Amino acid sequence: MRKILLPSLSLFLLAGCNNAAPNPQEATAPFEEIASDLEAPWAINKTGDEFYISERPGSVAHIADDGTMTRQEVNFSDTLSSAAEAGFLGFVLKQDFEESQEAYGYYVYERDGEDYNKIVTLLLENGQWQENEVLLEGIPTGNVHHGGRLELDPDGTLFATIGDASTPELAQDLGSVNGKILKLNSSNEFEIYSHGHRNPQGLAWTEETMYASEHGQSANDEINIIEEGNNYGWPTIEGEETEEGLESPFYMTGSAETWAPSGIAIHNDELYIAALRGTAIQILDLDSAEVTDSIEGFGRVRDVHSDGDSLYFISNNTDGRGTPAEGDDKLYKLNE
Repeated sequence: MRKILLPSLSLFLLAGCNNAAPNPQEATAPFEEIASDLEAPWAINKTGDEFYISERPGSVAHIADDGTMTRQEVNFSDTLSSAAEAGFLGFVLKQDFEESQEAYGYYVYERDGEDYNKIVTLLLENGQWQENEVLLEGIPTGNVHHGGRLELDPDGTLFATIGDASTPELAQDLGSVNGKILKLNSSNEFEIYSHGHRNPQGLAWTEETMYASEHGQSANDEINIIEEGNNYGWPTIEGEETEEGLESPFYMTGSAETWAPSGIAIHNDELYIAALRGTAIQILDLDSAEVTDSIEGFGRVRDVHSDGDSLYFISNNTDGRGTPAEGDDKLYKLNE
């Protein structure tokens, strides 16, 4: 397998062994640093030449077309949770954002000593974001396994990934939204699109196919082809296990390798997968279901985004589980 970018052999080994973040300043082309000093960034949005990136502490990093970064406050109706991996997670601009100035947001909040997930609409006014409408709240969540990804399909329909809240049996319970991928229907209500998920954190589409990334238990991370109504097996099966009526993954890492996959994107007809523990972007051929390339040397990677011409990604070394280098975290562009 060819690896894209090895700043140096020692840096590669350091990143692969202990999640330390090598200094990408040593890496020249084909990468360009767009912005630095991000705070545990989670989701990339691009409109025109501007970027809007959610940050777990509760803000949006706005990067203007001249590269200037401004941190925009988000006024939530509930207090953000301080649990591990919690805070402001999923964030996606509406298709008509240029006119409406609206987006969808997903955050973990605390109420009466308990943590929950919530999906809302957000409105940008005078440089600040205001929680505008609650679409779904009171979603149980654990200390981890929040899910949190929001994405629009090619038709502009909103999808959300919900983790199993560290309670595996919820993934098989159709009376619960935990361990599910949800779809916002025409009545502005969420319905279960697929179930049997552990902690899905990435969604992407080709013209015909929907893909999702999912954290396995210790290993056995998955890339699944998602079809409406299907059961993806957790916790009944995982890895190479099979059972009638349950879907096996399109690709899995196996028991010997852990990626902790997060955001994914289709770019040049390949699937780019942000890997946290894997400290890389893995590139998956959608015809052969084989990993063909790997972008390494930036530490933990939380999200990838394609605008059709270029690929962008964010490091996530300030999320409490990495070792930040100077200026982390950063937004990068892959120059091809």
